[in-house]
Order: sequence, then C-alpha cells, then structure tokens
Amino acid sequence: MDEKVEENMTLDLDKKLNSVFAGRVVRKDLTKLIKEGANVPVYVLEYLLGMYCATDDEESIREGVERVKKILSDNFVRPDEAEKIKSRIRELGQYSIIDKVTVTLNPKIDTYEAEFSNLGLKGVPIASNFVKEYDKLLVGGIWCMVKIDYFYDEEVRVMNPFSVSSLQPIQMPNMDINEVFEGRKKFTKDEWIDVLIRSTGMEPTQLEERVKWHLLLRLVPLVENNYNMCELGPRGTGKSHVYKEISPNSILVSGGQSTVANLFYNMSTRKIGLVGLWDCVAFDEVAGIRFKDKDGIQIMKDYMASGSFARGKEEKNASASMVFVGNINQSVDVLLKTSHLFAPFPEEMANDTAFFDRMHYYMPGWEIPKMRPDFFTDKYGFIVDYIAEFFREMRKRSFADSIDRFYKLGNNLNQRDTVAVRKTVSGMVKLIYPHGEYTKEDIEEILQYALEGRRRVKEQLKKIGGMEFYDVMFSYLDKETMAEEYVSVPEQGGGKLIPEGMGKPGHVYVVGQSDSGMIGVYKLENQVVSGIGKFDKSGLGSHRGAKESLDTAFRFFTANSKAISNTISTKTKDYLMHVSDLQGIGLSGELAIAELIGLCSGALDKPVQESTVVIGNMTVGGTIAKVEEFANVLQVCVDAGAKKVLIPASSVMDLQTVPPDLLVKVQPVFYADPIDAVFKALGVS
Repeated sequence: MDEKVEENMTLDLDKKLNSVFAGRVVRKDLTKLIKEGANVPVYVLEYLLGMYCATDDEESIREGVERVKKILSDNFVRPDEAEKIKSRIRELGQYSIIDKVTVTLNPKIDTYEAEFSNLGLKGVPIASNFVKEYDKLLVGGIWCMVKIDYFYDEEVRVMNPFSVSSLQPIQMPNMDINEVFEGRKKFTKDEWIDVLIRSTGMEPTQLEERVKWHLLLRLVPLVENNYNMCELGPRGTGKSHVYKEISPNSILVSGGQSTVANLFYNMSTRKIGLVGLWDCVAFDEVAGIRFKDKDGIQIMKDYMASGSFARGKEEKNASASMVFVGNINQSVDVLLKTSHLFAPFPEEMANDTAFFDRMHYYMPGWEIPKMRPDFFTDKYGFIVDYIAEFFREMRKRSFADSIDRFYKLGNNLNQRDTVAVRKTVSGMVKLIYPHGEYTKEDIEEILQYALEGRRRVKEQLKKIGGMEFYDVMFSYLDKETMAEEYVSVPEQGGGKLIPEGMGKPGHVYVVGQSDSGMIGVYKLENQVVSGIGKFDKSGLGSHRGAKESLDTAFRFFTANSKAISNTISTKTKDYLMHVSDLQGIGLSGELAIAELIGLCSGALDKPVQESTVVIGNMTVGGTIAKVEEFANVLQVCVDAGAKKVLIPASSVMDLQTVPPDLLVKVQPVFYADPIDAVFKALGVS
C-alpha cells in the first residue's frame, strides 16, 4: 500500500476515534514519552493522561502533558526519594501521593494496616470502608492516589502517626458498555482490530495479519472466564506485557514459586487467593513454576478443568483465566523433531498429559516478531483503563453459541476440545464483534483460528501420551452444504526425521521402546571396510540392552550370511556401526532386526527401500519378539515420516487396534523371520 494513503487512513481512524469516543482515547506516544521517565504502570499514566490530554488539540495536549508530568514529579513516590516525601507529609500535616498500596488485617489490634510499595511505610492505619470497596487491596495491592495525614501524639507513642484519610484507585469509576457497542458499529472489522491493537501500544500497520490475531488472542483471557492459554516463544516478543501493564485486573506471577494458599485458598485465614480476586493470573517464565505444596499441580489441574477447587471441607469457585508464558530456547523445528512443544514446562508438568489437556489454546509465540521501536504506535487508542473496564464487562457475556448458527464441529473433537474451541471463539467475538453483529464468514475465520490453537495442544499430547490422543484431524461442517473443512497446524509440515528418497547402503531407521517407556526413532549407520571380521560399535554410551541387541544381530549375521547371499564375506571385512538417538530420549534394546538389515545392506552395497522403518526384535536363534504397544509404535513411525513399515507377522492381529486413518498413511510389510525381513527391506524377491 502507498505510504501516503496508509498515513491518510491512519489519520482518518484517529479522527473517527476521537469523535466517536471523545474523552476515552489518548495518543499512545504520550504514554511512551512519560513512561520512559517514570516507572509507573501504563494504566496509571493513562488514567492521568485521560484526565488532562483526552483531546486532539495540540496546545491542550502540551499543557496536559506538562500537568501530568508535574503531578508525577510532585506526587509519584520514587523509592530513592521516600524519606523526602515522608518529611513533606510531616511538615505539611497532609499530602497526596501516587503509590501501590497493599492492606493486611492486624488481628491483635483489630485494624487494617496499609503498606506503601515505594514509600516504604508499613502498618499505616486505614479505614475498613476502603477495604470493603476495593478488596484487591488485600491481595497484590492497587495503585492509588492517596491522601496521607500525619499526627504525632506524645501520649500514645505506640500509634503510627501516619494515617490514610482518602484513597482513590487509579481506575475509571464507571463504564457504560452500550457506549462501546454503539461506537463499534461505526468501525469496520479491520479498523476495530487496529484500534484494539493500538490500545495495547502496538502499531498494526507494521504487523502481518496473522500477528495481529495473535496479539488479539493475548487479550482473550481478559474477556473470557476460566480461559487457559499458553504462549511459548523467543525472548523479547512482549509475552507478559499485556498482563503486567495493560490491565489493572490481571496479575503477573513472576519467578514461578507459589503456594496453594496464595494462589487458591488460605485455610488458616479463610481467604481466597489470587484466582478469586483477579480476572487473569499469568505465570511468567513457565520453566520456573514451583509449588511448595505437593498437591499444588493437582489443585491447579482441578481448577483449570472446572473453575473450582476443593480445600478442606469446602469447594470454591473462581473465574480467573490462567496464562502461561515462557521461552523456547531452540528452534521449533528442532523441538518438534526431538521432543514436544510443551518441553519448556518444569519436569513435573512436562509429561503430564492431564495438565496440558486443560489448555484451551497454544499460541505460537515464535510467529511474533521481536519488538522494535517502529512496532510501537504514536497514534490514538483507548485509555487503557477504559478498555480494561470494557474487557471486564464482557466477561459477563458469552458468544460460545455463535458457532451453532452456521457450523457443526467434526467428530475428532472430544468434549474438552469442543469446550476449548467454543471458549476461544467466544473470546474473539467479544473482542472483534462485541455488539453481536457478525456474518457467517466472520465466524468461520475465528473458528479456523480457534481450531488451530487447540489442535496444536492435541498434537503435542499425542507425542507425549500416544494413542489416547490420536484424534487430531480437527474439522468443521457447514450446516447448509454439510461440506467438511479440515484445519491443520502450520509447523507440523516439513522437518520429518526420515527424509524422502533412497538412503545410503548400510543406513536403516528403526522405532523401538526406550528404557523410560517412551517410543523413539533411531538411525543405524553401517559401513563395511577391509579387515578381519571385527564388529565396532559407537554411539552406545553405557546402554547394555542396545549393545546386546546389536551383538545378537552380528552373531546371527555371521552364522546365516550365506543364506542371504554367497557374496557376503564376514572374514575379510570389518563392520563399523554408529547408532543415533534421533529424539534424545535414550537408546532402545530393540535393534537386532534393523541392525541385521543394516549389515546386509552395507555388505551387499544395496540401500534399504526409501522411507522405510523397521520394528520388531529377535533372539540370537532368530525368534521374532511380538511388538508391544503396536498402535503407538505405528503412530511414531508415521510422525517420523515413514511410508513403509516392516512388521513381524506375529503382529498381524494387532492391526485391529490401529485407527483406520492411521493405517492409510503407511504401507505395512510383514516378515515371517529375520532373513525374510532382510529381503523385504532391500526389495529382493
């Protein structure tokens, strides 16, 4: 698009926003301008800017900015100036400050006491009516404009001379939701999305369409009750910004360490924790999540599934959404090949399918670019506090049934998948079409996006938990035409462990079970050189089972080579073998059949048929062992990129345990004995 045209459209959007939502918008570069010099949350700044700069008149804006700067310089408490402010309160007898206030009850003297974050004062008496009106003072604290009095009584020296005479949270006092609904009607879908993104401080004209949707998804936990989302990606993509700066109704739990009492319910004080007092609880750096209580993760799972949890004799309900953000240190391709996309979570969660199954959406953080100065907007957007109240009001509504007017979900979605997709659709509709006016195409666009995020969760569950999570072919049906559309996940495309095309002679892929019980993919590379009949192995480490399995294969090979081909020499050649654990899960002891094939392939200088994987194992006498967990093993073969799988004939009966749409993706080739396996692998009749 021509830059001039784009600039005009932006100016038009600014004008429209100022006329439709007069006094509710602010120029975002003003926030940035002052934010860089004052370490206060965005919603505190914009509350003040909204009071003094909600206009497009340059002169008024300049005056307003000066006024806000003066308020901040006079009243905002910087930690290093705390003593100076305390002195000022004492000298003047009363003084107004801006600080974060947390309140606790002191039961010994039956009084509420305030603690000031930057001022460093503790034990300041505060009237109970403030606590009743703003209960968040009791958990996590709120930024407030506070009037503090000072009175020192010589006769009552134990009493704190400081006291709170008035307190006003830096939040909008009221909100008319119909104002938003009516205003929304005057904007197109694209304009409204741009307005929402600008309201979070980003510049939409610098971002791709898909990135805009990801940024909107970050807001869904603020509008949807009990929404569980995770976003893992590179550093510097602004993952936690929304939950820390944009909304006064969300709390970011940094450092990971938490307790059940803090998060859910404190049985000694009988007070509900963070989930009952905030709309959204976000965990920064998921790798560090730790619970001091053994049952912490179990209670979290219970809460994520039902929005309730049991503590003692009571069951409590809460509506806070849960967001997990963290860093992926490897490339996504590497992670998909060697592990799964939930790997950055702590060990006690990383293989817990029940925990991850409660995630409604996995946002691909690697698709969001690292933040650069030109990604931040200098145009108009809603005052953060106004948009936060709009989000909060939308939590009372639901658009989960908006799918049902036009579409039906496919049969691969179970109950949890359906709930997840409906919640995402509901949240996105609340953001983009809060007034409830949308078309069939609008819902289809949101539905596809919702299905993709849940399928990403399911694909990883399949990697961790196997056949239990096999149904990942997510689809939806058009109610009019009954045409079925399938939704895929972009990153599941290429990057297969087993490349297409013929490999080198002596190279063979095998799938087997490791000592940990996980099913892995291994590559055996055999090389034949002149020698005296030695068998050299590398890549084994101290794995005894793998070593014995490979020795079994070599003994069978030397004893039966003439039955395979008279041209094979075991006395004048040395056989070198290297094994690679392609997924890093530990070696398997089920390598004998595959190694026999590799030895014959190297000796005959004939490659194994393309995209072939071997499964099964044998004894030194040539007895074939039955394949355990057959369906799961076959699933791993397909995921690795196999087109053909060599299967022991004894496993024919197990085919009925394999879902039909998995079977059609691979050609099963059955072998009766080890020599039959060699012939079939090399394509020799």
